[in-house]
Amino acid sequence: MSPVRESLRSVWSEPRAPHSPRRTRTDWVILAAFAVIGCLEAAFRSDLPWRAASLFIGVGLLPTLLWRRTRPLLMVVIAFGLVTAKNIAALVAGSGSPGLHAMAYLLLLPYSLFRWGTGREATIGALILAAAASVGMISTQAKPGDIVGGFAVVLSSMALGAAVRYRDRVRLRELDEAKLAERERLARDLHDTVAHHVSAIAIRAQAGLAAASARPEAPVDALRVIADEASRALGEMRTMVRILRRDEPAGLAPSPRVSDIERLAGASAAGPSVEVKLTGSFDDVPSSVSAAIFRLAQEAITNARRHARHATRIDVDVTADGASVRLRVTDDGHVVRARHPASRGYGLVGMIERAELLGGTCHAGPGPERGWTVTAVLPRNGRST
Repeated sequence: MSPVRESLRSVWSEPRAPHSPRRTRTDWVILAAFAVIGCLEAAFRSDLPWRAASLFIGVGLLPTLLWRRTRPLLMVVIAFGLVTAKNIAALVAGSGSPGLHAMAYLLLLPYSLFRWGTGREATIGALILAAAASVGMISTQAKPGDIVGGFAVVLSSMALGAAVRYRDRVRLRELDEAKLAERERLARDLHDTVAHHVSAIAIRAQAGLAAASARPEAPVDALRVIADEASRALGEMRTMVRILRRDEPAGLAPSPRVSDIERLAGASAAGPSVEVKLTGSFDDVPSSVSAAIFRLAQEAITNARRHARHATRIDVDVTADGASVRLRVTDDGHVVRARHPASRGYGLVGMIERAELLGGTCHAGPGPERGWTVTAVLPRNGRST
């Protein structure tokens, strides 16, 4: 199969863009604004033939904007089909057919077609748009320069929609890669923890066997330790099997724990100083939760040092109770506005992914007074419900 034919088939089979919003408050504002503009233009424009028909079509097609994301091809067919019918009628009647200038809102339809529609819809819609534009140019007896300009405007609208669609696809792919990378890091931590427990079981079993002849109670003591280590290892393993992981070599060193967060405290040439406060008992917190709290704190501190403007202090507060382990990281930098979820950094996406994999939550946003605040809550037992 030739490359051109393969490209055409790929375009034709392109699926609909995901997460298309149905209606927003902006849509209603646009409708109201263009309705007012269209009525004023129809009332005061002196060179407008078929005034009533032009007003009816110009204002009557505004509702197509409400379904331009979910039904882009149908809205293009309705809007440009009706406009083309009006132009053909004017051409047959021998009168000019300039429409309302307010109908420039129709350019949102080709944009939405290429932004949200399937490849099949975009291909069919492009042919309809080309036919409608051609009839419009003929009916208005447009000059060559106007024809070139008109087609350029429509093509620009379609190209902009395709460009935004491609950019959004790249963004979603990068977000998925960030989530996958965080799953791999979490799985690696859990792998190291399980390997550490298994190594301890093997060593204890060998020690019990070696001491059995001299101390008859040694195997019993060894079995108690082995049972405890095996129970922990099985708990970690149940968590690990839920997580995707590529085959990579991993060491046998234990994963970082909550107590290791204290190593992050102190002044740094890379940014503000860090103050760490640990409250509660962390002795029986599973390694998966303990390592996750450390990673979340580490990522939050790194982000604060990189992005907190004029910050002088970062406070890390970790609290454990019978049900959960809570992390709160704040800085005293300048207040920043909340960002849209789509604009969040990949580090934050990874933090949220790690917390959710363990059945917890993670949130980040502007603090009540200054700076940025990251909060995370993980179940103490380390298992998602």
